[in-house]
Amino acid sequence: MRFALDVMGGDHAPHEILKGAFMSLDLLAPDDELVLVGDEQAITQDMKDNGIDDARLSIVASSDDIRMDDPPIDSVRAKPNSSIVKMARMAGRKAENPVDIIISAGNTGACVSAAQMHLRRLPGVHRPGIAVCLPTFGGPVVICDIGANPDPKAHHLWQYGIMAAAYCREMFGVENPTIAQLNIGGEEMKGTDIVRGAREYFQQTEGVNYIGYIEGREMFDHVADVVVTDGFVGNVVIKLSEGLASGIFKSISHEIGKQSADLVDAFKPVIKSIYARHDYHEQGGAPLLGVNGTCIICHGSSEAYTISSAIRNSRILVKNKLNEGIVSRLATVNQQVGAG
Repeated sequence: MRFALDVMGGDHAPHEILKGAFMSLDLLAPDDELVLVGDEQAITQDMKDNGIDDARLSIVASSDDIRMDDPPIDSVRAKPNSSIVKMARMAGRKAENPVDIIISAGNTGACVSAAQMHLRRLPGVHRPGIAVCLPTFGGPVVICDIGANPDPKAHHLWQYGIMAAAYCREMFGVENPTIAQLNIGGEEMKGTDIVRGAREYFQQTEGVNYIGYIEGREMFDHVADVVVTDGFVGNVVIKLSEGLASGIFKSISHEIGKQSADLVDAFKPVIKSIYARHDYHEQGGAPLLGVNGTCIICHGSSEAYTISSAIRNSRILVKNKLNEGIVSRLATVNQQVGAG
């Protein structure tokens, strides 16, 4: 497989991103290639400083950067030589030797825009969505969308459920994922027109394990395998969850530390184990479902292990032919509800 990594994206770029790339070399097959896209001088110097000399690594130089606070669409158009745009072009249909996977911890909106512009959408997909895994006591819950489309239509939400169910099946081995919509209550009359419209689409779709509405607190009880929402709400939910988890762990550690050193030593392995299961670095990144390729969008605060995990997990999606499964499924259900 050929991977392209945006070295300039993220709060800790380029050094932490490159560290993750070097960590991932043990995960790559002998015939894999990892293309590092970014400042050629910085990449070369980092490789030299770390004693990295691997034929599976190559460099594509970029001369411009899209910052985290840059307007996404305008930046993609105005900065064609940025690492994000160059990386997206390498996976596009016009590329002579396209990469299979693109990965970035940079500006999310720019990643989405560049991917849609150069990779295009899969057949039958109306609007791509970002799917992220939320670890819970009952297993992983896939939330879609978390930021690609803050103002969707009803059929966009419905397709997010179809695509996210395919992702849940291929990534986590859930044979027939349950799908729910995030809402302000479980009653049918509640929610916006768009939410209720999406519900009608789900109810018309054969072979979909749709269970209706759930409230936010139910996600952590693993009431459903897949939770569908718009990108605005989804982004708030996932960031609130991250902050809450971090705050709880800090509070627990602080209270234990006030008791005794022996108690700290006794609980340290337990806290570490629980934290590892709820650590977003383990997931690596979130796939942009619906584009004609594999685009992984990582957290802006990604560390080396985050990037290594993203490279590891993205291979599973390509190997399991996630996109082929999405296209096949949508070809059937789009006809059922007249949304083709």
